Amino acid sequence: MILLFAALLALSPAEHTAASRITSNEISGHLRFLSDDLLEGRKPGTPGDALAIQYLAAQLEAFGYKPGGDNGTFLQAVPLVELHAEVPHDIAFQAGSQSLTLHAGGGSAADLILEPNAHLDRATLQNTPLVFVGYGITAPEYGWDDYKDIDVKGKIVVVMNYNPPFKGEGIRLWYGRWDYKYINASKHGAAGAFVIHTTPSAGYPWQVLANSNTGTHQDLPPNDQEPHGMQFQGWIQDAAAIKLAQLAGQDLNALRTAADQKGFKPVPLGVSLTLDMPILKKNFNSANVVGILPGTDPKLKDEAIMYSAHHDHLGRITPVAPATDGIFNGALDNASGCAAVLTIAHAFAAAPPKRSVIIAFVTAEEQGLLGSKYFAQHPAFPAGRIAVDINVDSFNKWGKTSDIGLSGLGKSQVDEIAKSVAAEQGRTVHGEAHPDRGMYYRSDQFSMALVGVPSLYSLGGPTFVGKPQGWGDEQSLNFERHDYHQPSDEYHGDWNLEGAIQDAQLQLISGMRIANAPQMPAWVPGDEFEAARKSAQR
Repeated sequence: MILLFAALLALSPAEHTAASRITSNEISGHLRFLSDDLLEGRKPGTPGDALAIQYLAAQLEAFGYKPGGDNGTFLQAVPLVELHAEVPHDIAFQAGSQSLTLHAGGGSAADLILEPNAHLDRATLQNTPLVFVGYGITAPEYGWDDYKDIDVKGKIVVVMNYNPPFKGEGIRLWYGRWDYKYINASKHGAAGAFVIHTTPSAGYPWQVLANSNTGTHQDLPPNDQEPHGMQFQGWIQDAAAIKLAQLAGQDLNALRTAADQKGFKPVPLGVSLTLDMPILKKNFNSANVVGILPGTDPKLKDEAIMYSAHHDHLGRITPVAPATDGIFNGALDNASGCAAVLTIAHAFAAAPPKRSVIIAFVTAEEQGLLGSKYFAQHPAFPAGRIAVDINVDSFNKWGKTSDIGLSGLGKSQVDEIAKSVAAEQGRTVHGEAHPDRGMYYRSDQFSMALVGVPSLYSLGGPTFVGKPQGWGDEQSLNFERHDYHQPSDEYHGDWNLEGAIQDAQLQLISGMRIANAPQMPAWVPGDEFEAARKSAQR
């Protein structure tokens, strides 16, 4: 038993009992199974995905949770559509009599990545012009519109990743996420979109995209509320984008400098693309795994706290390097989060709180937060009665820390509860260690925030006990460069789980205190998600 609290007397008897159940053995056992080669990378719709789903459901049943899924089961079926494009290897761009051929496909040598966007049988473009639209952002609250004074309907937009410093330098907002770029391009009627990749603007190297690319994209079935109109969505390497602009005598760096100004207007590049790309469609179901621990208070049990972690990863591909087996085990991302949430769920069973506890292992996060988006639309409790979503997407595998980062710090009253628990652990609290990554908008708590549910999304570090300053950042950067979304993200039983225990105990105790509090936490007045909360509670 390890209780990583400097102030043990601050814990109630129930908190002490629950926290003592967070053990490295339990975390390691779940992690070892969920990241095993047997599960073949847990891609939605595969046998390995089904095996992970059944394991998670069986564990919740064993802990004494009630089914929170469909028809009295632990499984909430999530309908998905898989779109697989037969992407040409050579993509020719034309500028008058000049042409440039760029290479698409997998592997770090690729210049382009193309995936389906619209639910079509074939993507067909004929001499379609390209337009540079800067950041591709429409943000009236900041007086910013990168699509002003131009009609891009039926054209291909080329867009920069990231966003202007709306809230200060180095802070990525939803507007700075690649998925926003595609959504906004589609809203404006674009036929396709290329996001320019640079490592600083993406937050990860090109190999993260290229080595796992198969031309396949999974999506929820289309609906009338969202645009699904583009022939393709894609990425282009920075060096290739520079060559593409030069083809028609344009200077991409000068265009990017101009795009940093509010008065920027889109620039036709003078380049066109012809594309014929067959698309294969397959409909299938994956599942969210949902369990409920009923609350002990006769009134408050109709409200709930929620813990979430995505169970999916990227599956497997034909190895691109002889040293790998092609299986994207996703040990840290996110077998680790599932292991932590399972262990927390087990601990709660020993000390049920006043409000109910929802445990949700969601699918298809790697495909664009699809499982959590579906859960948010079909929640186990009404969104207005869910007090908080405590999301775990990868934990700290490098040891004990003296600090912890809260993604979205300053957005809701949840922060004060987490700060109090961290102080009892002898740890300081700060915002995201790397706010340029925009972590708040790229994991499953974002789906819940969109329907008004406050969140706690935390990760210990980067200051590690007994290690020199900067050591934690080095570990994180090394993982990002070599293991993130790569077959090398594996677990061999050699991680230092003290930091994972620290964080899981903080997530557990914070959740217990919210679950036992008289009132649910609120968003800070004026926050971007406050209106959704008010709407959900009408």
